[in-house]
Amino acid sequence: MSPLEPEAPPVGEEIHLPGPSILPVLTALGITLALIGVTTFIELTIIGGLLTLVCIVRWIKDTRREVDELPLQAPDA
Repeated sequence: MSPLEPEAPPVGEEIHLPGPSILPVLTALGITLALIGVTTFIELTIIGGLLTLVCIVRWIKDTRREVDELPLQAPDA
């Protein structure tokens, strides 16, 4: 291993990655609708804003649940 390569995590250490989710796409869609609505119809702004707000709340709730499921300390090797 060269000194420029980052160190690999120790064997047995688990790297946490969030699961797949549609929430980022829906949030982007809500923001897009809200921005388009600003220049066209106020209804699109309202729908986009509500969609964005619901997605952000759900995303935060899911993230908090996932973080609560993580172990408090890394296992001793």
